[in-house]
Amino acid sequence: MNHSFLRKLCLLSLVLSATALLAQQDFSADLVTMKGKDTKLEAKIFATKDKMRIEPQERQAGQGGVVILDLASQTTEVLMPAQKMYMEFAWNQGPGMRRWGTFFRPADIEDACTEWQKLDIDKGGSCKKIGSETVNGRKTVKYQGTSAEGKTGYIWLDSSIVFPIKWQGSDDDSGELRNISEGSQAANLFTVPSDYRKFQMPAGMQGMRQHQ
Repeated sequence: MNHSFLRKLCLLSLVLSATALLAQQDFSADLVTMKGKDTKLEAKIFATKDKMRIEPQERQAGQGGVVILDLASQTTEVLMPAQKMYMEFAWNQGPGMRRWGTFFRPADIEDACTEWQKLDIDKGGSCKKIGSETVNGRKTVKYQGTSAEGKTGYIWLDSSIVFPIKWQGSDDDSGELRNISEGSQAANLFTVPSDYRKFQMPAGMQGMRQHQ
């Protein structure tokens, strides 16, 4: 697991590639990234059962969209509030969609390496469990990943919500979930508003996507 791979944990580009989530507990949290002493709020996350909603910070400035991930239907919906439109993508329309679900929510939090290595995300890399550690007052299991090039990073999986709540790359880049609040989330957070129109991608662009 190299630096760029670990960094994907905190970048919305990874989330937009349709992470499959099955949370053990409903929760909401702030996703922040850190570069040295600089801290940046990237997004707000809401999770319930087999769905997750990601609201990028850029939305506050009227930019970007909202992402809803649905494990049951294996689809991703991207809401565009400014246009009152949305796009829908099936996970088989992009490379490696389903395996990210196992990455974010392994079946056995005490043996995540076994599942991660089967994904073959980073050929030649290695993974090992470091042990239990408390992060911001929460119980986690810490893992170390080393790429084929020898770069090392760390991931902390929360024992309650079974989700990465901290990650650290081989450089100064790192990130974590903060202000985690466990509890039921409003159902309308995970549905497309009734007044939104579905955006139909032009046929030519659909063909390009299928060949990516």
